[in-house]
Amino acid sequence: MNVHGGGGRGGRRRAPMAEINVVPYIDVSLVLLIIFMVTTPLLQSGVEVDLPKAEAKTIDPAQDLPVVISITADGRMFVDDGSHDESEVDMDAMIAAVMSALQDKPGRAVLIRGDKAVDYGHVVTTMAMLKRVGVTSVGLMTNPVEE
Repeated sequence: MNVHGGGGRGGRRRAPMAEINVVPYIDVSLVLLIIFMVTTPLLQSGVEVDLPKAEAKTIDPAQDLPVVISITADGRMFVDDGSHDESEVDMDAMIAAVMSALQDKPGRAVLIRGDKAVDYGHVVTTMAMLKRVGVTSVGLMTNPVEE
C-alpha cells in the first residue's frame, strides 16, 4: 500500500509554468487596430474648423490682423477687415468683403465672433459659405476662461 499519496506518479507535482500566453492580447490588439482604422475616416467629415483652446494665446501683433465676422444675438452680421470700421452686411456682402481682404493678404485668418445666444445654424451656415468660396481655415473667437 502506498502511504505517501503521490497519486500514482511517484509523488512529484508538476512545476508551475512561468510564461504568459500573449496570443489573446495580440488578437485583441489586432481587432482594436482594425476598428480604429475603419472608424477614423468616418470621424473626419464635416466642415473643418480651427477651434480655439480654452487657454489659447492671443494673436501675435507681428502677424496680420484677422478678418473678424461678428454675429449678434439677433443674427445681424458685421465684418471688420482690419480697418476697425465694422459695417453691417448681408451674407453676399460678407463673402465679398472677406474675399477682398484675402486677395490683399492671402495668409490672413478669418475668425467668427458669435454671440452666445445666436442661432447655431446661422454660425454653421456662415462657416459653410466661407468654406464654399475657398477660405481654408475658419476660427471661432471665445472669451478667456475665468479662474
